[in-house]
Amino acid sequence: MIELICISCPVGCNLAVELNDDDIKVDGHKCMAGVKYAKEELKNPTRNIATSVRVVGGDMAMLSVKTSRPIPKGAIQAVVDAVHQVTMTAPVMIGDVVLADAAGTGVDVVATRKIRGNVFK
Repeated sequence: MIELICISCPVGCNLAVELNDDDIKVDGHKCMAGVKYAKEELKNPTRNIATSVRVVGGDMAMLSVKTSRPIPKGAIQAVVDAVHQVTMTAPVMIGDVVLADAAGTGVDVVATRKIRGNVFK
C-alpha cells in the first residue's frame, strides 16, 4: 500500500493506494479528484514550477515566472537550471514567454507579473 496526501484541493485527503498490475484502488478520498490525483501520481507525476529570473532595465531586478502547465517530475531540475540561465530585458508583460519549450518538455515558462522599463535612466 502507498500513502499519499491529495493536493487537488485544500482538504488534503489521506489516500491509501493499492497497485495490482494495471489496477489502482484508491481509498480515503472525499471526491473523485483524489482518485484522479492518485492515479496520475503513480503513472505520470507532474508538477508546476514557480521561480524567478533576472531583469535588466526594469523597475524591478527580478521577475516571477511559472510553467504554463505541469511538467514531468523528472524534468524539474533541468527546467529550473534552464530558467536560471535566462535574463529578461524590460519591459515585460504578464504572460510573456520567458523560455519556450523549457528543457525539451514542450512547456513554456511565462512571466507572472508586469515589469516596467526603468524610468530613472
